[in-house]
Amino acid sequence: MFSTEDRARVAHAITAAEAQTSGEIVCIVNERVHHYSATGLTIAALLAFVLPLGAVVAGVDPSALLPGQDWSGGDPVVDMRRAIEAFAAIEVLIFALLAALLVWTPAGSWLTPYRFKRDRVHAEALAQFRARGIGDTRERTGVLIYVSTADRIAEVVADEGIYAKVDRHHWRATVSALLAGIKSGTPAQGFVDAIVLAGAVLAEHFPQTPGDNPNELPDRLIVL
Repeated sequence: MFSTEDRARVAHAITAAEAQTSGEIVCIVNERVHHYSATGLTIAALLAFVLPLGAVVAGVDPSALLPGQDWSGGDPVVDMRRAIEAFAAIEVLIFALLAALLVWTPAGSWLTPYRFKRDRVHAEALAQFRARGIGDTRERTGVLIYVSTADRIAEVVADEGIYAKVDRHHWRATVSALLAGIKSGTPAQGFVDAIVLAGAVLAEHFPQTPGDNPNELPDRLIVL
């Protein structure tokens, strides 16, 4: 999604924003497609139970669910056992087919509720925030701008030094600017707009001061 020119634009925006503040901005984009296995397996298990049961309730003989097999032996006990075996075999077959479909195709993601996706992306963003030392800056003013492009969900994670000073509506506006760029097909511009908003609020509360102000975190777009 990001050309060399796009990456250069984002890096330049980060550098320009940090020139006005002692804060730090890190941008991460996750392009990996997540397979929502829990959703796929849950739906597959539910349908594997409901569909054969519904067929039986509708009057279908379980032994008829597997065509080409002669399950009737004349003994009611044996016939009942074979019918149960046929019912179980159909359940296993339906589960296997649906699980493969829902786990290894985008269908599982389409059927996953938005709040579950958001929780997962939020957890990913927090993990990146900790792993990359964004919470270890001298003034606790690190800001992570994170987006999962496959899910089209963005997060802004601000360290405690800046989070306590900024209204949450500002971070929502930052996320909205990023997502607007992605939805319009210009993700680099979305990042630039988000960086400008984050940089402005950092400059307001933590302006650049003369003297020692090391660049503690990388000024580039990190693509996972």
